[in-house]
Amino acid sequence: MTSEAPTTLRRSLGLRDLIVYGLLFIGPTAPMGTFGVLDARSHGATALVFVIATIAMAFTAWSYARMALAVPRAGSVFAYAQAGLGRFPAFLAGWMLGLDYLFIPALAALFTGIAANSLVPGVPVWIFTVAGVLLITGLNIAGVKVAAAVGMVMLAIEMLLLVIFVVGAIIVLAREGPARPVLSPLVGFNGFDLAGALGAVSVAVLAFLGFDAIASFAEENTGSPRQVGRALLFCLSLAGLLFVVQTYFAGLLIRTTPETLTAHPDQQGTAFYDMLRQAIGGWFGQIVTAVRTIGPIFSALVAQAAVSRLMYGMARDGRLPAVLGRLGQRSHTPRNAILLSAVVTVVIALLAALRDDGLDVLSSLVTVGALVAFVFLHASVVGYYVIGKRTPEPVRHVVLPAIGVLIVVIALVLASRPR
Repeated sequence: MTSEAPTTLRRSLGLRDLIVYGLLFIGPTAPMGTFGVLDARSHGATALVFVIATIAMAFTAWSYARMALAVPRAGSVFAYAQAGLGRFPAFLAGWMLGLDYLFIPALAALFTGIAANSLVPGVPVWIFTVAGVLLITGLNIAGVKVAAAVGMVMLAIEMLLLVIFVVGAIIVLAREGPARPVLSPLVGFNGFDLAGALGAVSVAVLAFLGFDAIASFAEENTGSPRQVGRALLFCLSLAGLLFVVQTYFAGLLIRTTPETLTAHPDQQGTAFYDMLRQAIGGWFGQIVTAVRTIGPIFSALVAQAAVSRLMYGMARDGRLPAVLGRLGQRSHTPRNAILLSAVVTVVIALLAALRDDGLDVLSSLVTVGALVAFVFLHASVVGYYVIGKRTPEPVRHVVLPAIGVLIVVIALVLASRPR
């Protein structure tokens, strides 16, 4: 006798698991890499930048929550656009989101490979890159519950590092006092610059890309459809709080002025790590660097899981080959879609490694894919609720998505300019 192949994804993710996936994708320490850029652009008001960026992204989170409630299906924006806009816009939305979810694993795997190679120069970058992809592929095939459990360990390590940083920062501030005025991370160093702060927000919102992956697991959610929306909003709020706290303390401890960072762009990428070494100690900076080397591969874990659900949803609706809509017999995961995404990830990562500007190209593709998909998301809210006459509050379902689209378009335009 042979058992029948499963036809539905297994519901095994609770609220905590969904939040873990979202935070893993974003990365609790995401601002560390862009802190110097934001500090220079905002003239020291980095914490304020993330307060504004969190509020800005809240409009996108609201639209996700509304559509996840109405269309609790795998496929995320593809499923939402199909319900609110039609089949062809849904096809376009699915491919734009696919740019985001396909290129992020390649970007993360390549970054991990390069960083690991710097620690062990004798091992080529491509070996570390392929090894990372194989690791996350095995975890995703094993099932979302297994992957979430392993991801929880990494997330706990990152959160512990943040706690140690905050405690260490408080001790340093109590002993030596701040290097900058206490309110400068909120109002700027030597005066507030509105244009500079808003320009920095266009970069800061990119740090939140990935929290929306939570919506991809709607069919594996153990609670009501509202639980996906709650997870999205909670993940965004918690990430925003973590970003504000770490950039606030970093803004008080850093001894380099925003003007110096502006004049020396080469120092912007390492500004946060230089601050750690000078203010707290080189040992802690080394630990943070090591964790930041490993962390991206877990972002790739979630991205691969998300794109496999996107492929599964599109295949099930006849927009991709049916073979991608099949589930593994034991794990109830879209195994074929996971394997295909793994192959694509390796190919893209290795091709990018051959280019001097490979990381920049991948980053641009991720940004464009995600932000354009957000535009389709907001349009889907209007199409589903207002044009489809499914809400007694049509004004709210037009105004809030319209603000969301405006924010996304501004971020897309500003992010495309030379930095």
